[in-house]
Amino acid sequence: MIIPHPLLGPRDAEEFVYLGDASLLDRPDWQEENADAAFFTYQYLRDNPAGTHRELWFHEQGDRSWLVVTRDTTTHDILTVEFASDVALAKAGSR
Repeated sequence: MIIPHPLLGPRDAEEFVYLGDASLLDRPDWQEENADAAFFTYQYLRDNPAGTHRELWFHEQGDRSWLVVTRDTTTHDILTVEFASDVALAKAGSR
């Protein structure tokens, strides 16, 4: 699979480490009343969809950037690639 890195262009997926669902960017607030339940869900419960899915990838053998890759898990077609920092900042700005 080829991942189109936003700065470096097309890169082989072997340069990257898959780190799971991009919802990991939405870390619960530890000060909330139900923080224990929220952290359990955050840590252990994951979706495994067939179809469009947002994932975290780390460019370990390159510039060491964190990316959010949106791809179709049934065909491996990559729809978008964004820097994880940009995704996190956009979410923080929308709150």
